[in-house]
Amino acid sequence: MSLHKARIKAFEEVLDQDVIDMQQLQKLAFNGIPDDKGLRSLVWKILLHYLPQEKNARETTLIKKRQLYKQFIEEIIVSPGGPTDHPLNMSPDSSWSTYFKDNEVLLQIDKDVRRLCPDISFFQSATEFPCPEVVNSNGIKRLHKRVEQSVLKYATLERRGLGVAKLSNEIKRAENITSGDYAPLNEGCEAHWEVVERMLFLYAKLNPGQGYVQGMNEIIGPIYHTFAIDADKEFRQHAEADCFFCFTNLMAEIRDFFIRTLDEAESGINYMMCKLNEFLKRHDPDVWTLLEKQELRPQYYSFRWLTLLLSQEFSLPDVERIWDTLFADSQRFDFLINICCAMILLVRDNLLGGDFASNVKLLQNFPPMDVSLILNKAATLGNT
Repeated sequence: MSLHKARIKAFEEVLDQDVIDMQQLQKLAFNGIPDDKGLRSLVWKILLHYLPQEKNARETTLIKKRQLYKQFIEEIIVSPGGPTDHPLNMSPDSSWSTYFKDNEVLLQIDKDVRRLCPDISFFQSATEFPCPEVVNSNGIKRLHKRVEQSVLKYATLERRGLGVAKLSNEIKRAENITSGDYAPLNEGCEAHWEVVERMLFLYAKLNPGQGYVQGMNEIIGPIYHTFAIDADKEFRQHAEADCFFCFTNLMAEIRDFFIRTLDEAESGINYMMCKLNEFLKRHDPDVWTLLEKQELRPQYYSFRWLTLLLSQEFSLPDVERIWDTLFADSQRFDFLINICCAMILLVRDNLLGGDFASNVKLLQNFPPMDVSLILNKAATLGNT
């Protein structure tokens, strides 16, 4: 039996247990999940605590969660009920105030999702399972339509003396939107980026304490892509609902990276960057000393690496392979530090021969490299 087939069989055996042995599953997934038979999609759902370990409880969980997601779409997108009070009511809890705030968020989400993974055509192409209530509404229920209309409505309100500078900004943004990167599809169809926009908007509405932060689109993208190409038709059909809950669970674990007030907390991003710096100092004092001398702070390159779980540094298939390992890490995201350190060590010769400018450029635009090389290096760092 080939090694690949043996790996698939090993996964299938673990997944077939009445109660999954999580340690066994994590160990297998840590070394990468085969692309075949929707394995990655299923294993991620378990590693992100969306599906229970008990085999006979999975079906019930899926039915319940997918029903709940349908309800979210119905209440928040399909029939949310428009603003009811006067547009110029300045009270912060007026329904117009909420409407404008929502549209501010939507503007940002809309801009971000139209640029998801531009090197592949997936996000611009049509989903085989569009949301019927949204795509057959003459454009009314489409979020990007709401963005375009709201910007223009907002503009007419601004004209009534609420600030000229703001008005011209909003109109400029309206023009940008209509000439956006990815185009919306026609009535009856929906592109994958539009599906991602809906999930992110729902997430922002349901998590007002955090809302939407730029970069979340890069976290949800690989999860949705993995689920939407599942070999199993039923899983593909519910990729949106399943992805929404997996993304929500993942954000609960890494949300502190996105919250500025927690930067210094143990779970915050500055703490993670300091940890990486210390780790590098321990494993390669020469490179560490050089970067210190050049005042090349971890903030200049590793902020994005850590907050976005390396999703911007590699191609989508590579990101998904890296995430197999990250999601399987029982010390959640400790191994991320190892991977980042391995990346630095693998370009150490270039760094040692470079000046500040060339080194910043190198680390901010990490060169293409076989990710198994990086992951193997990261694993050896864990053992020393």
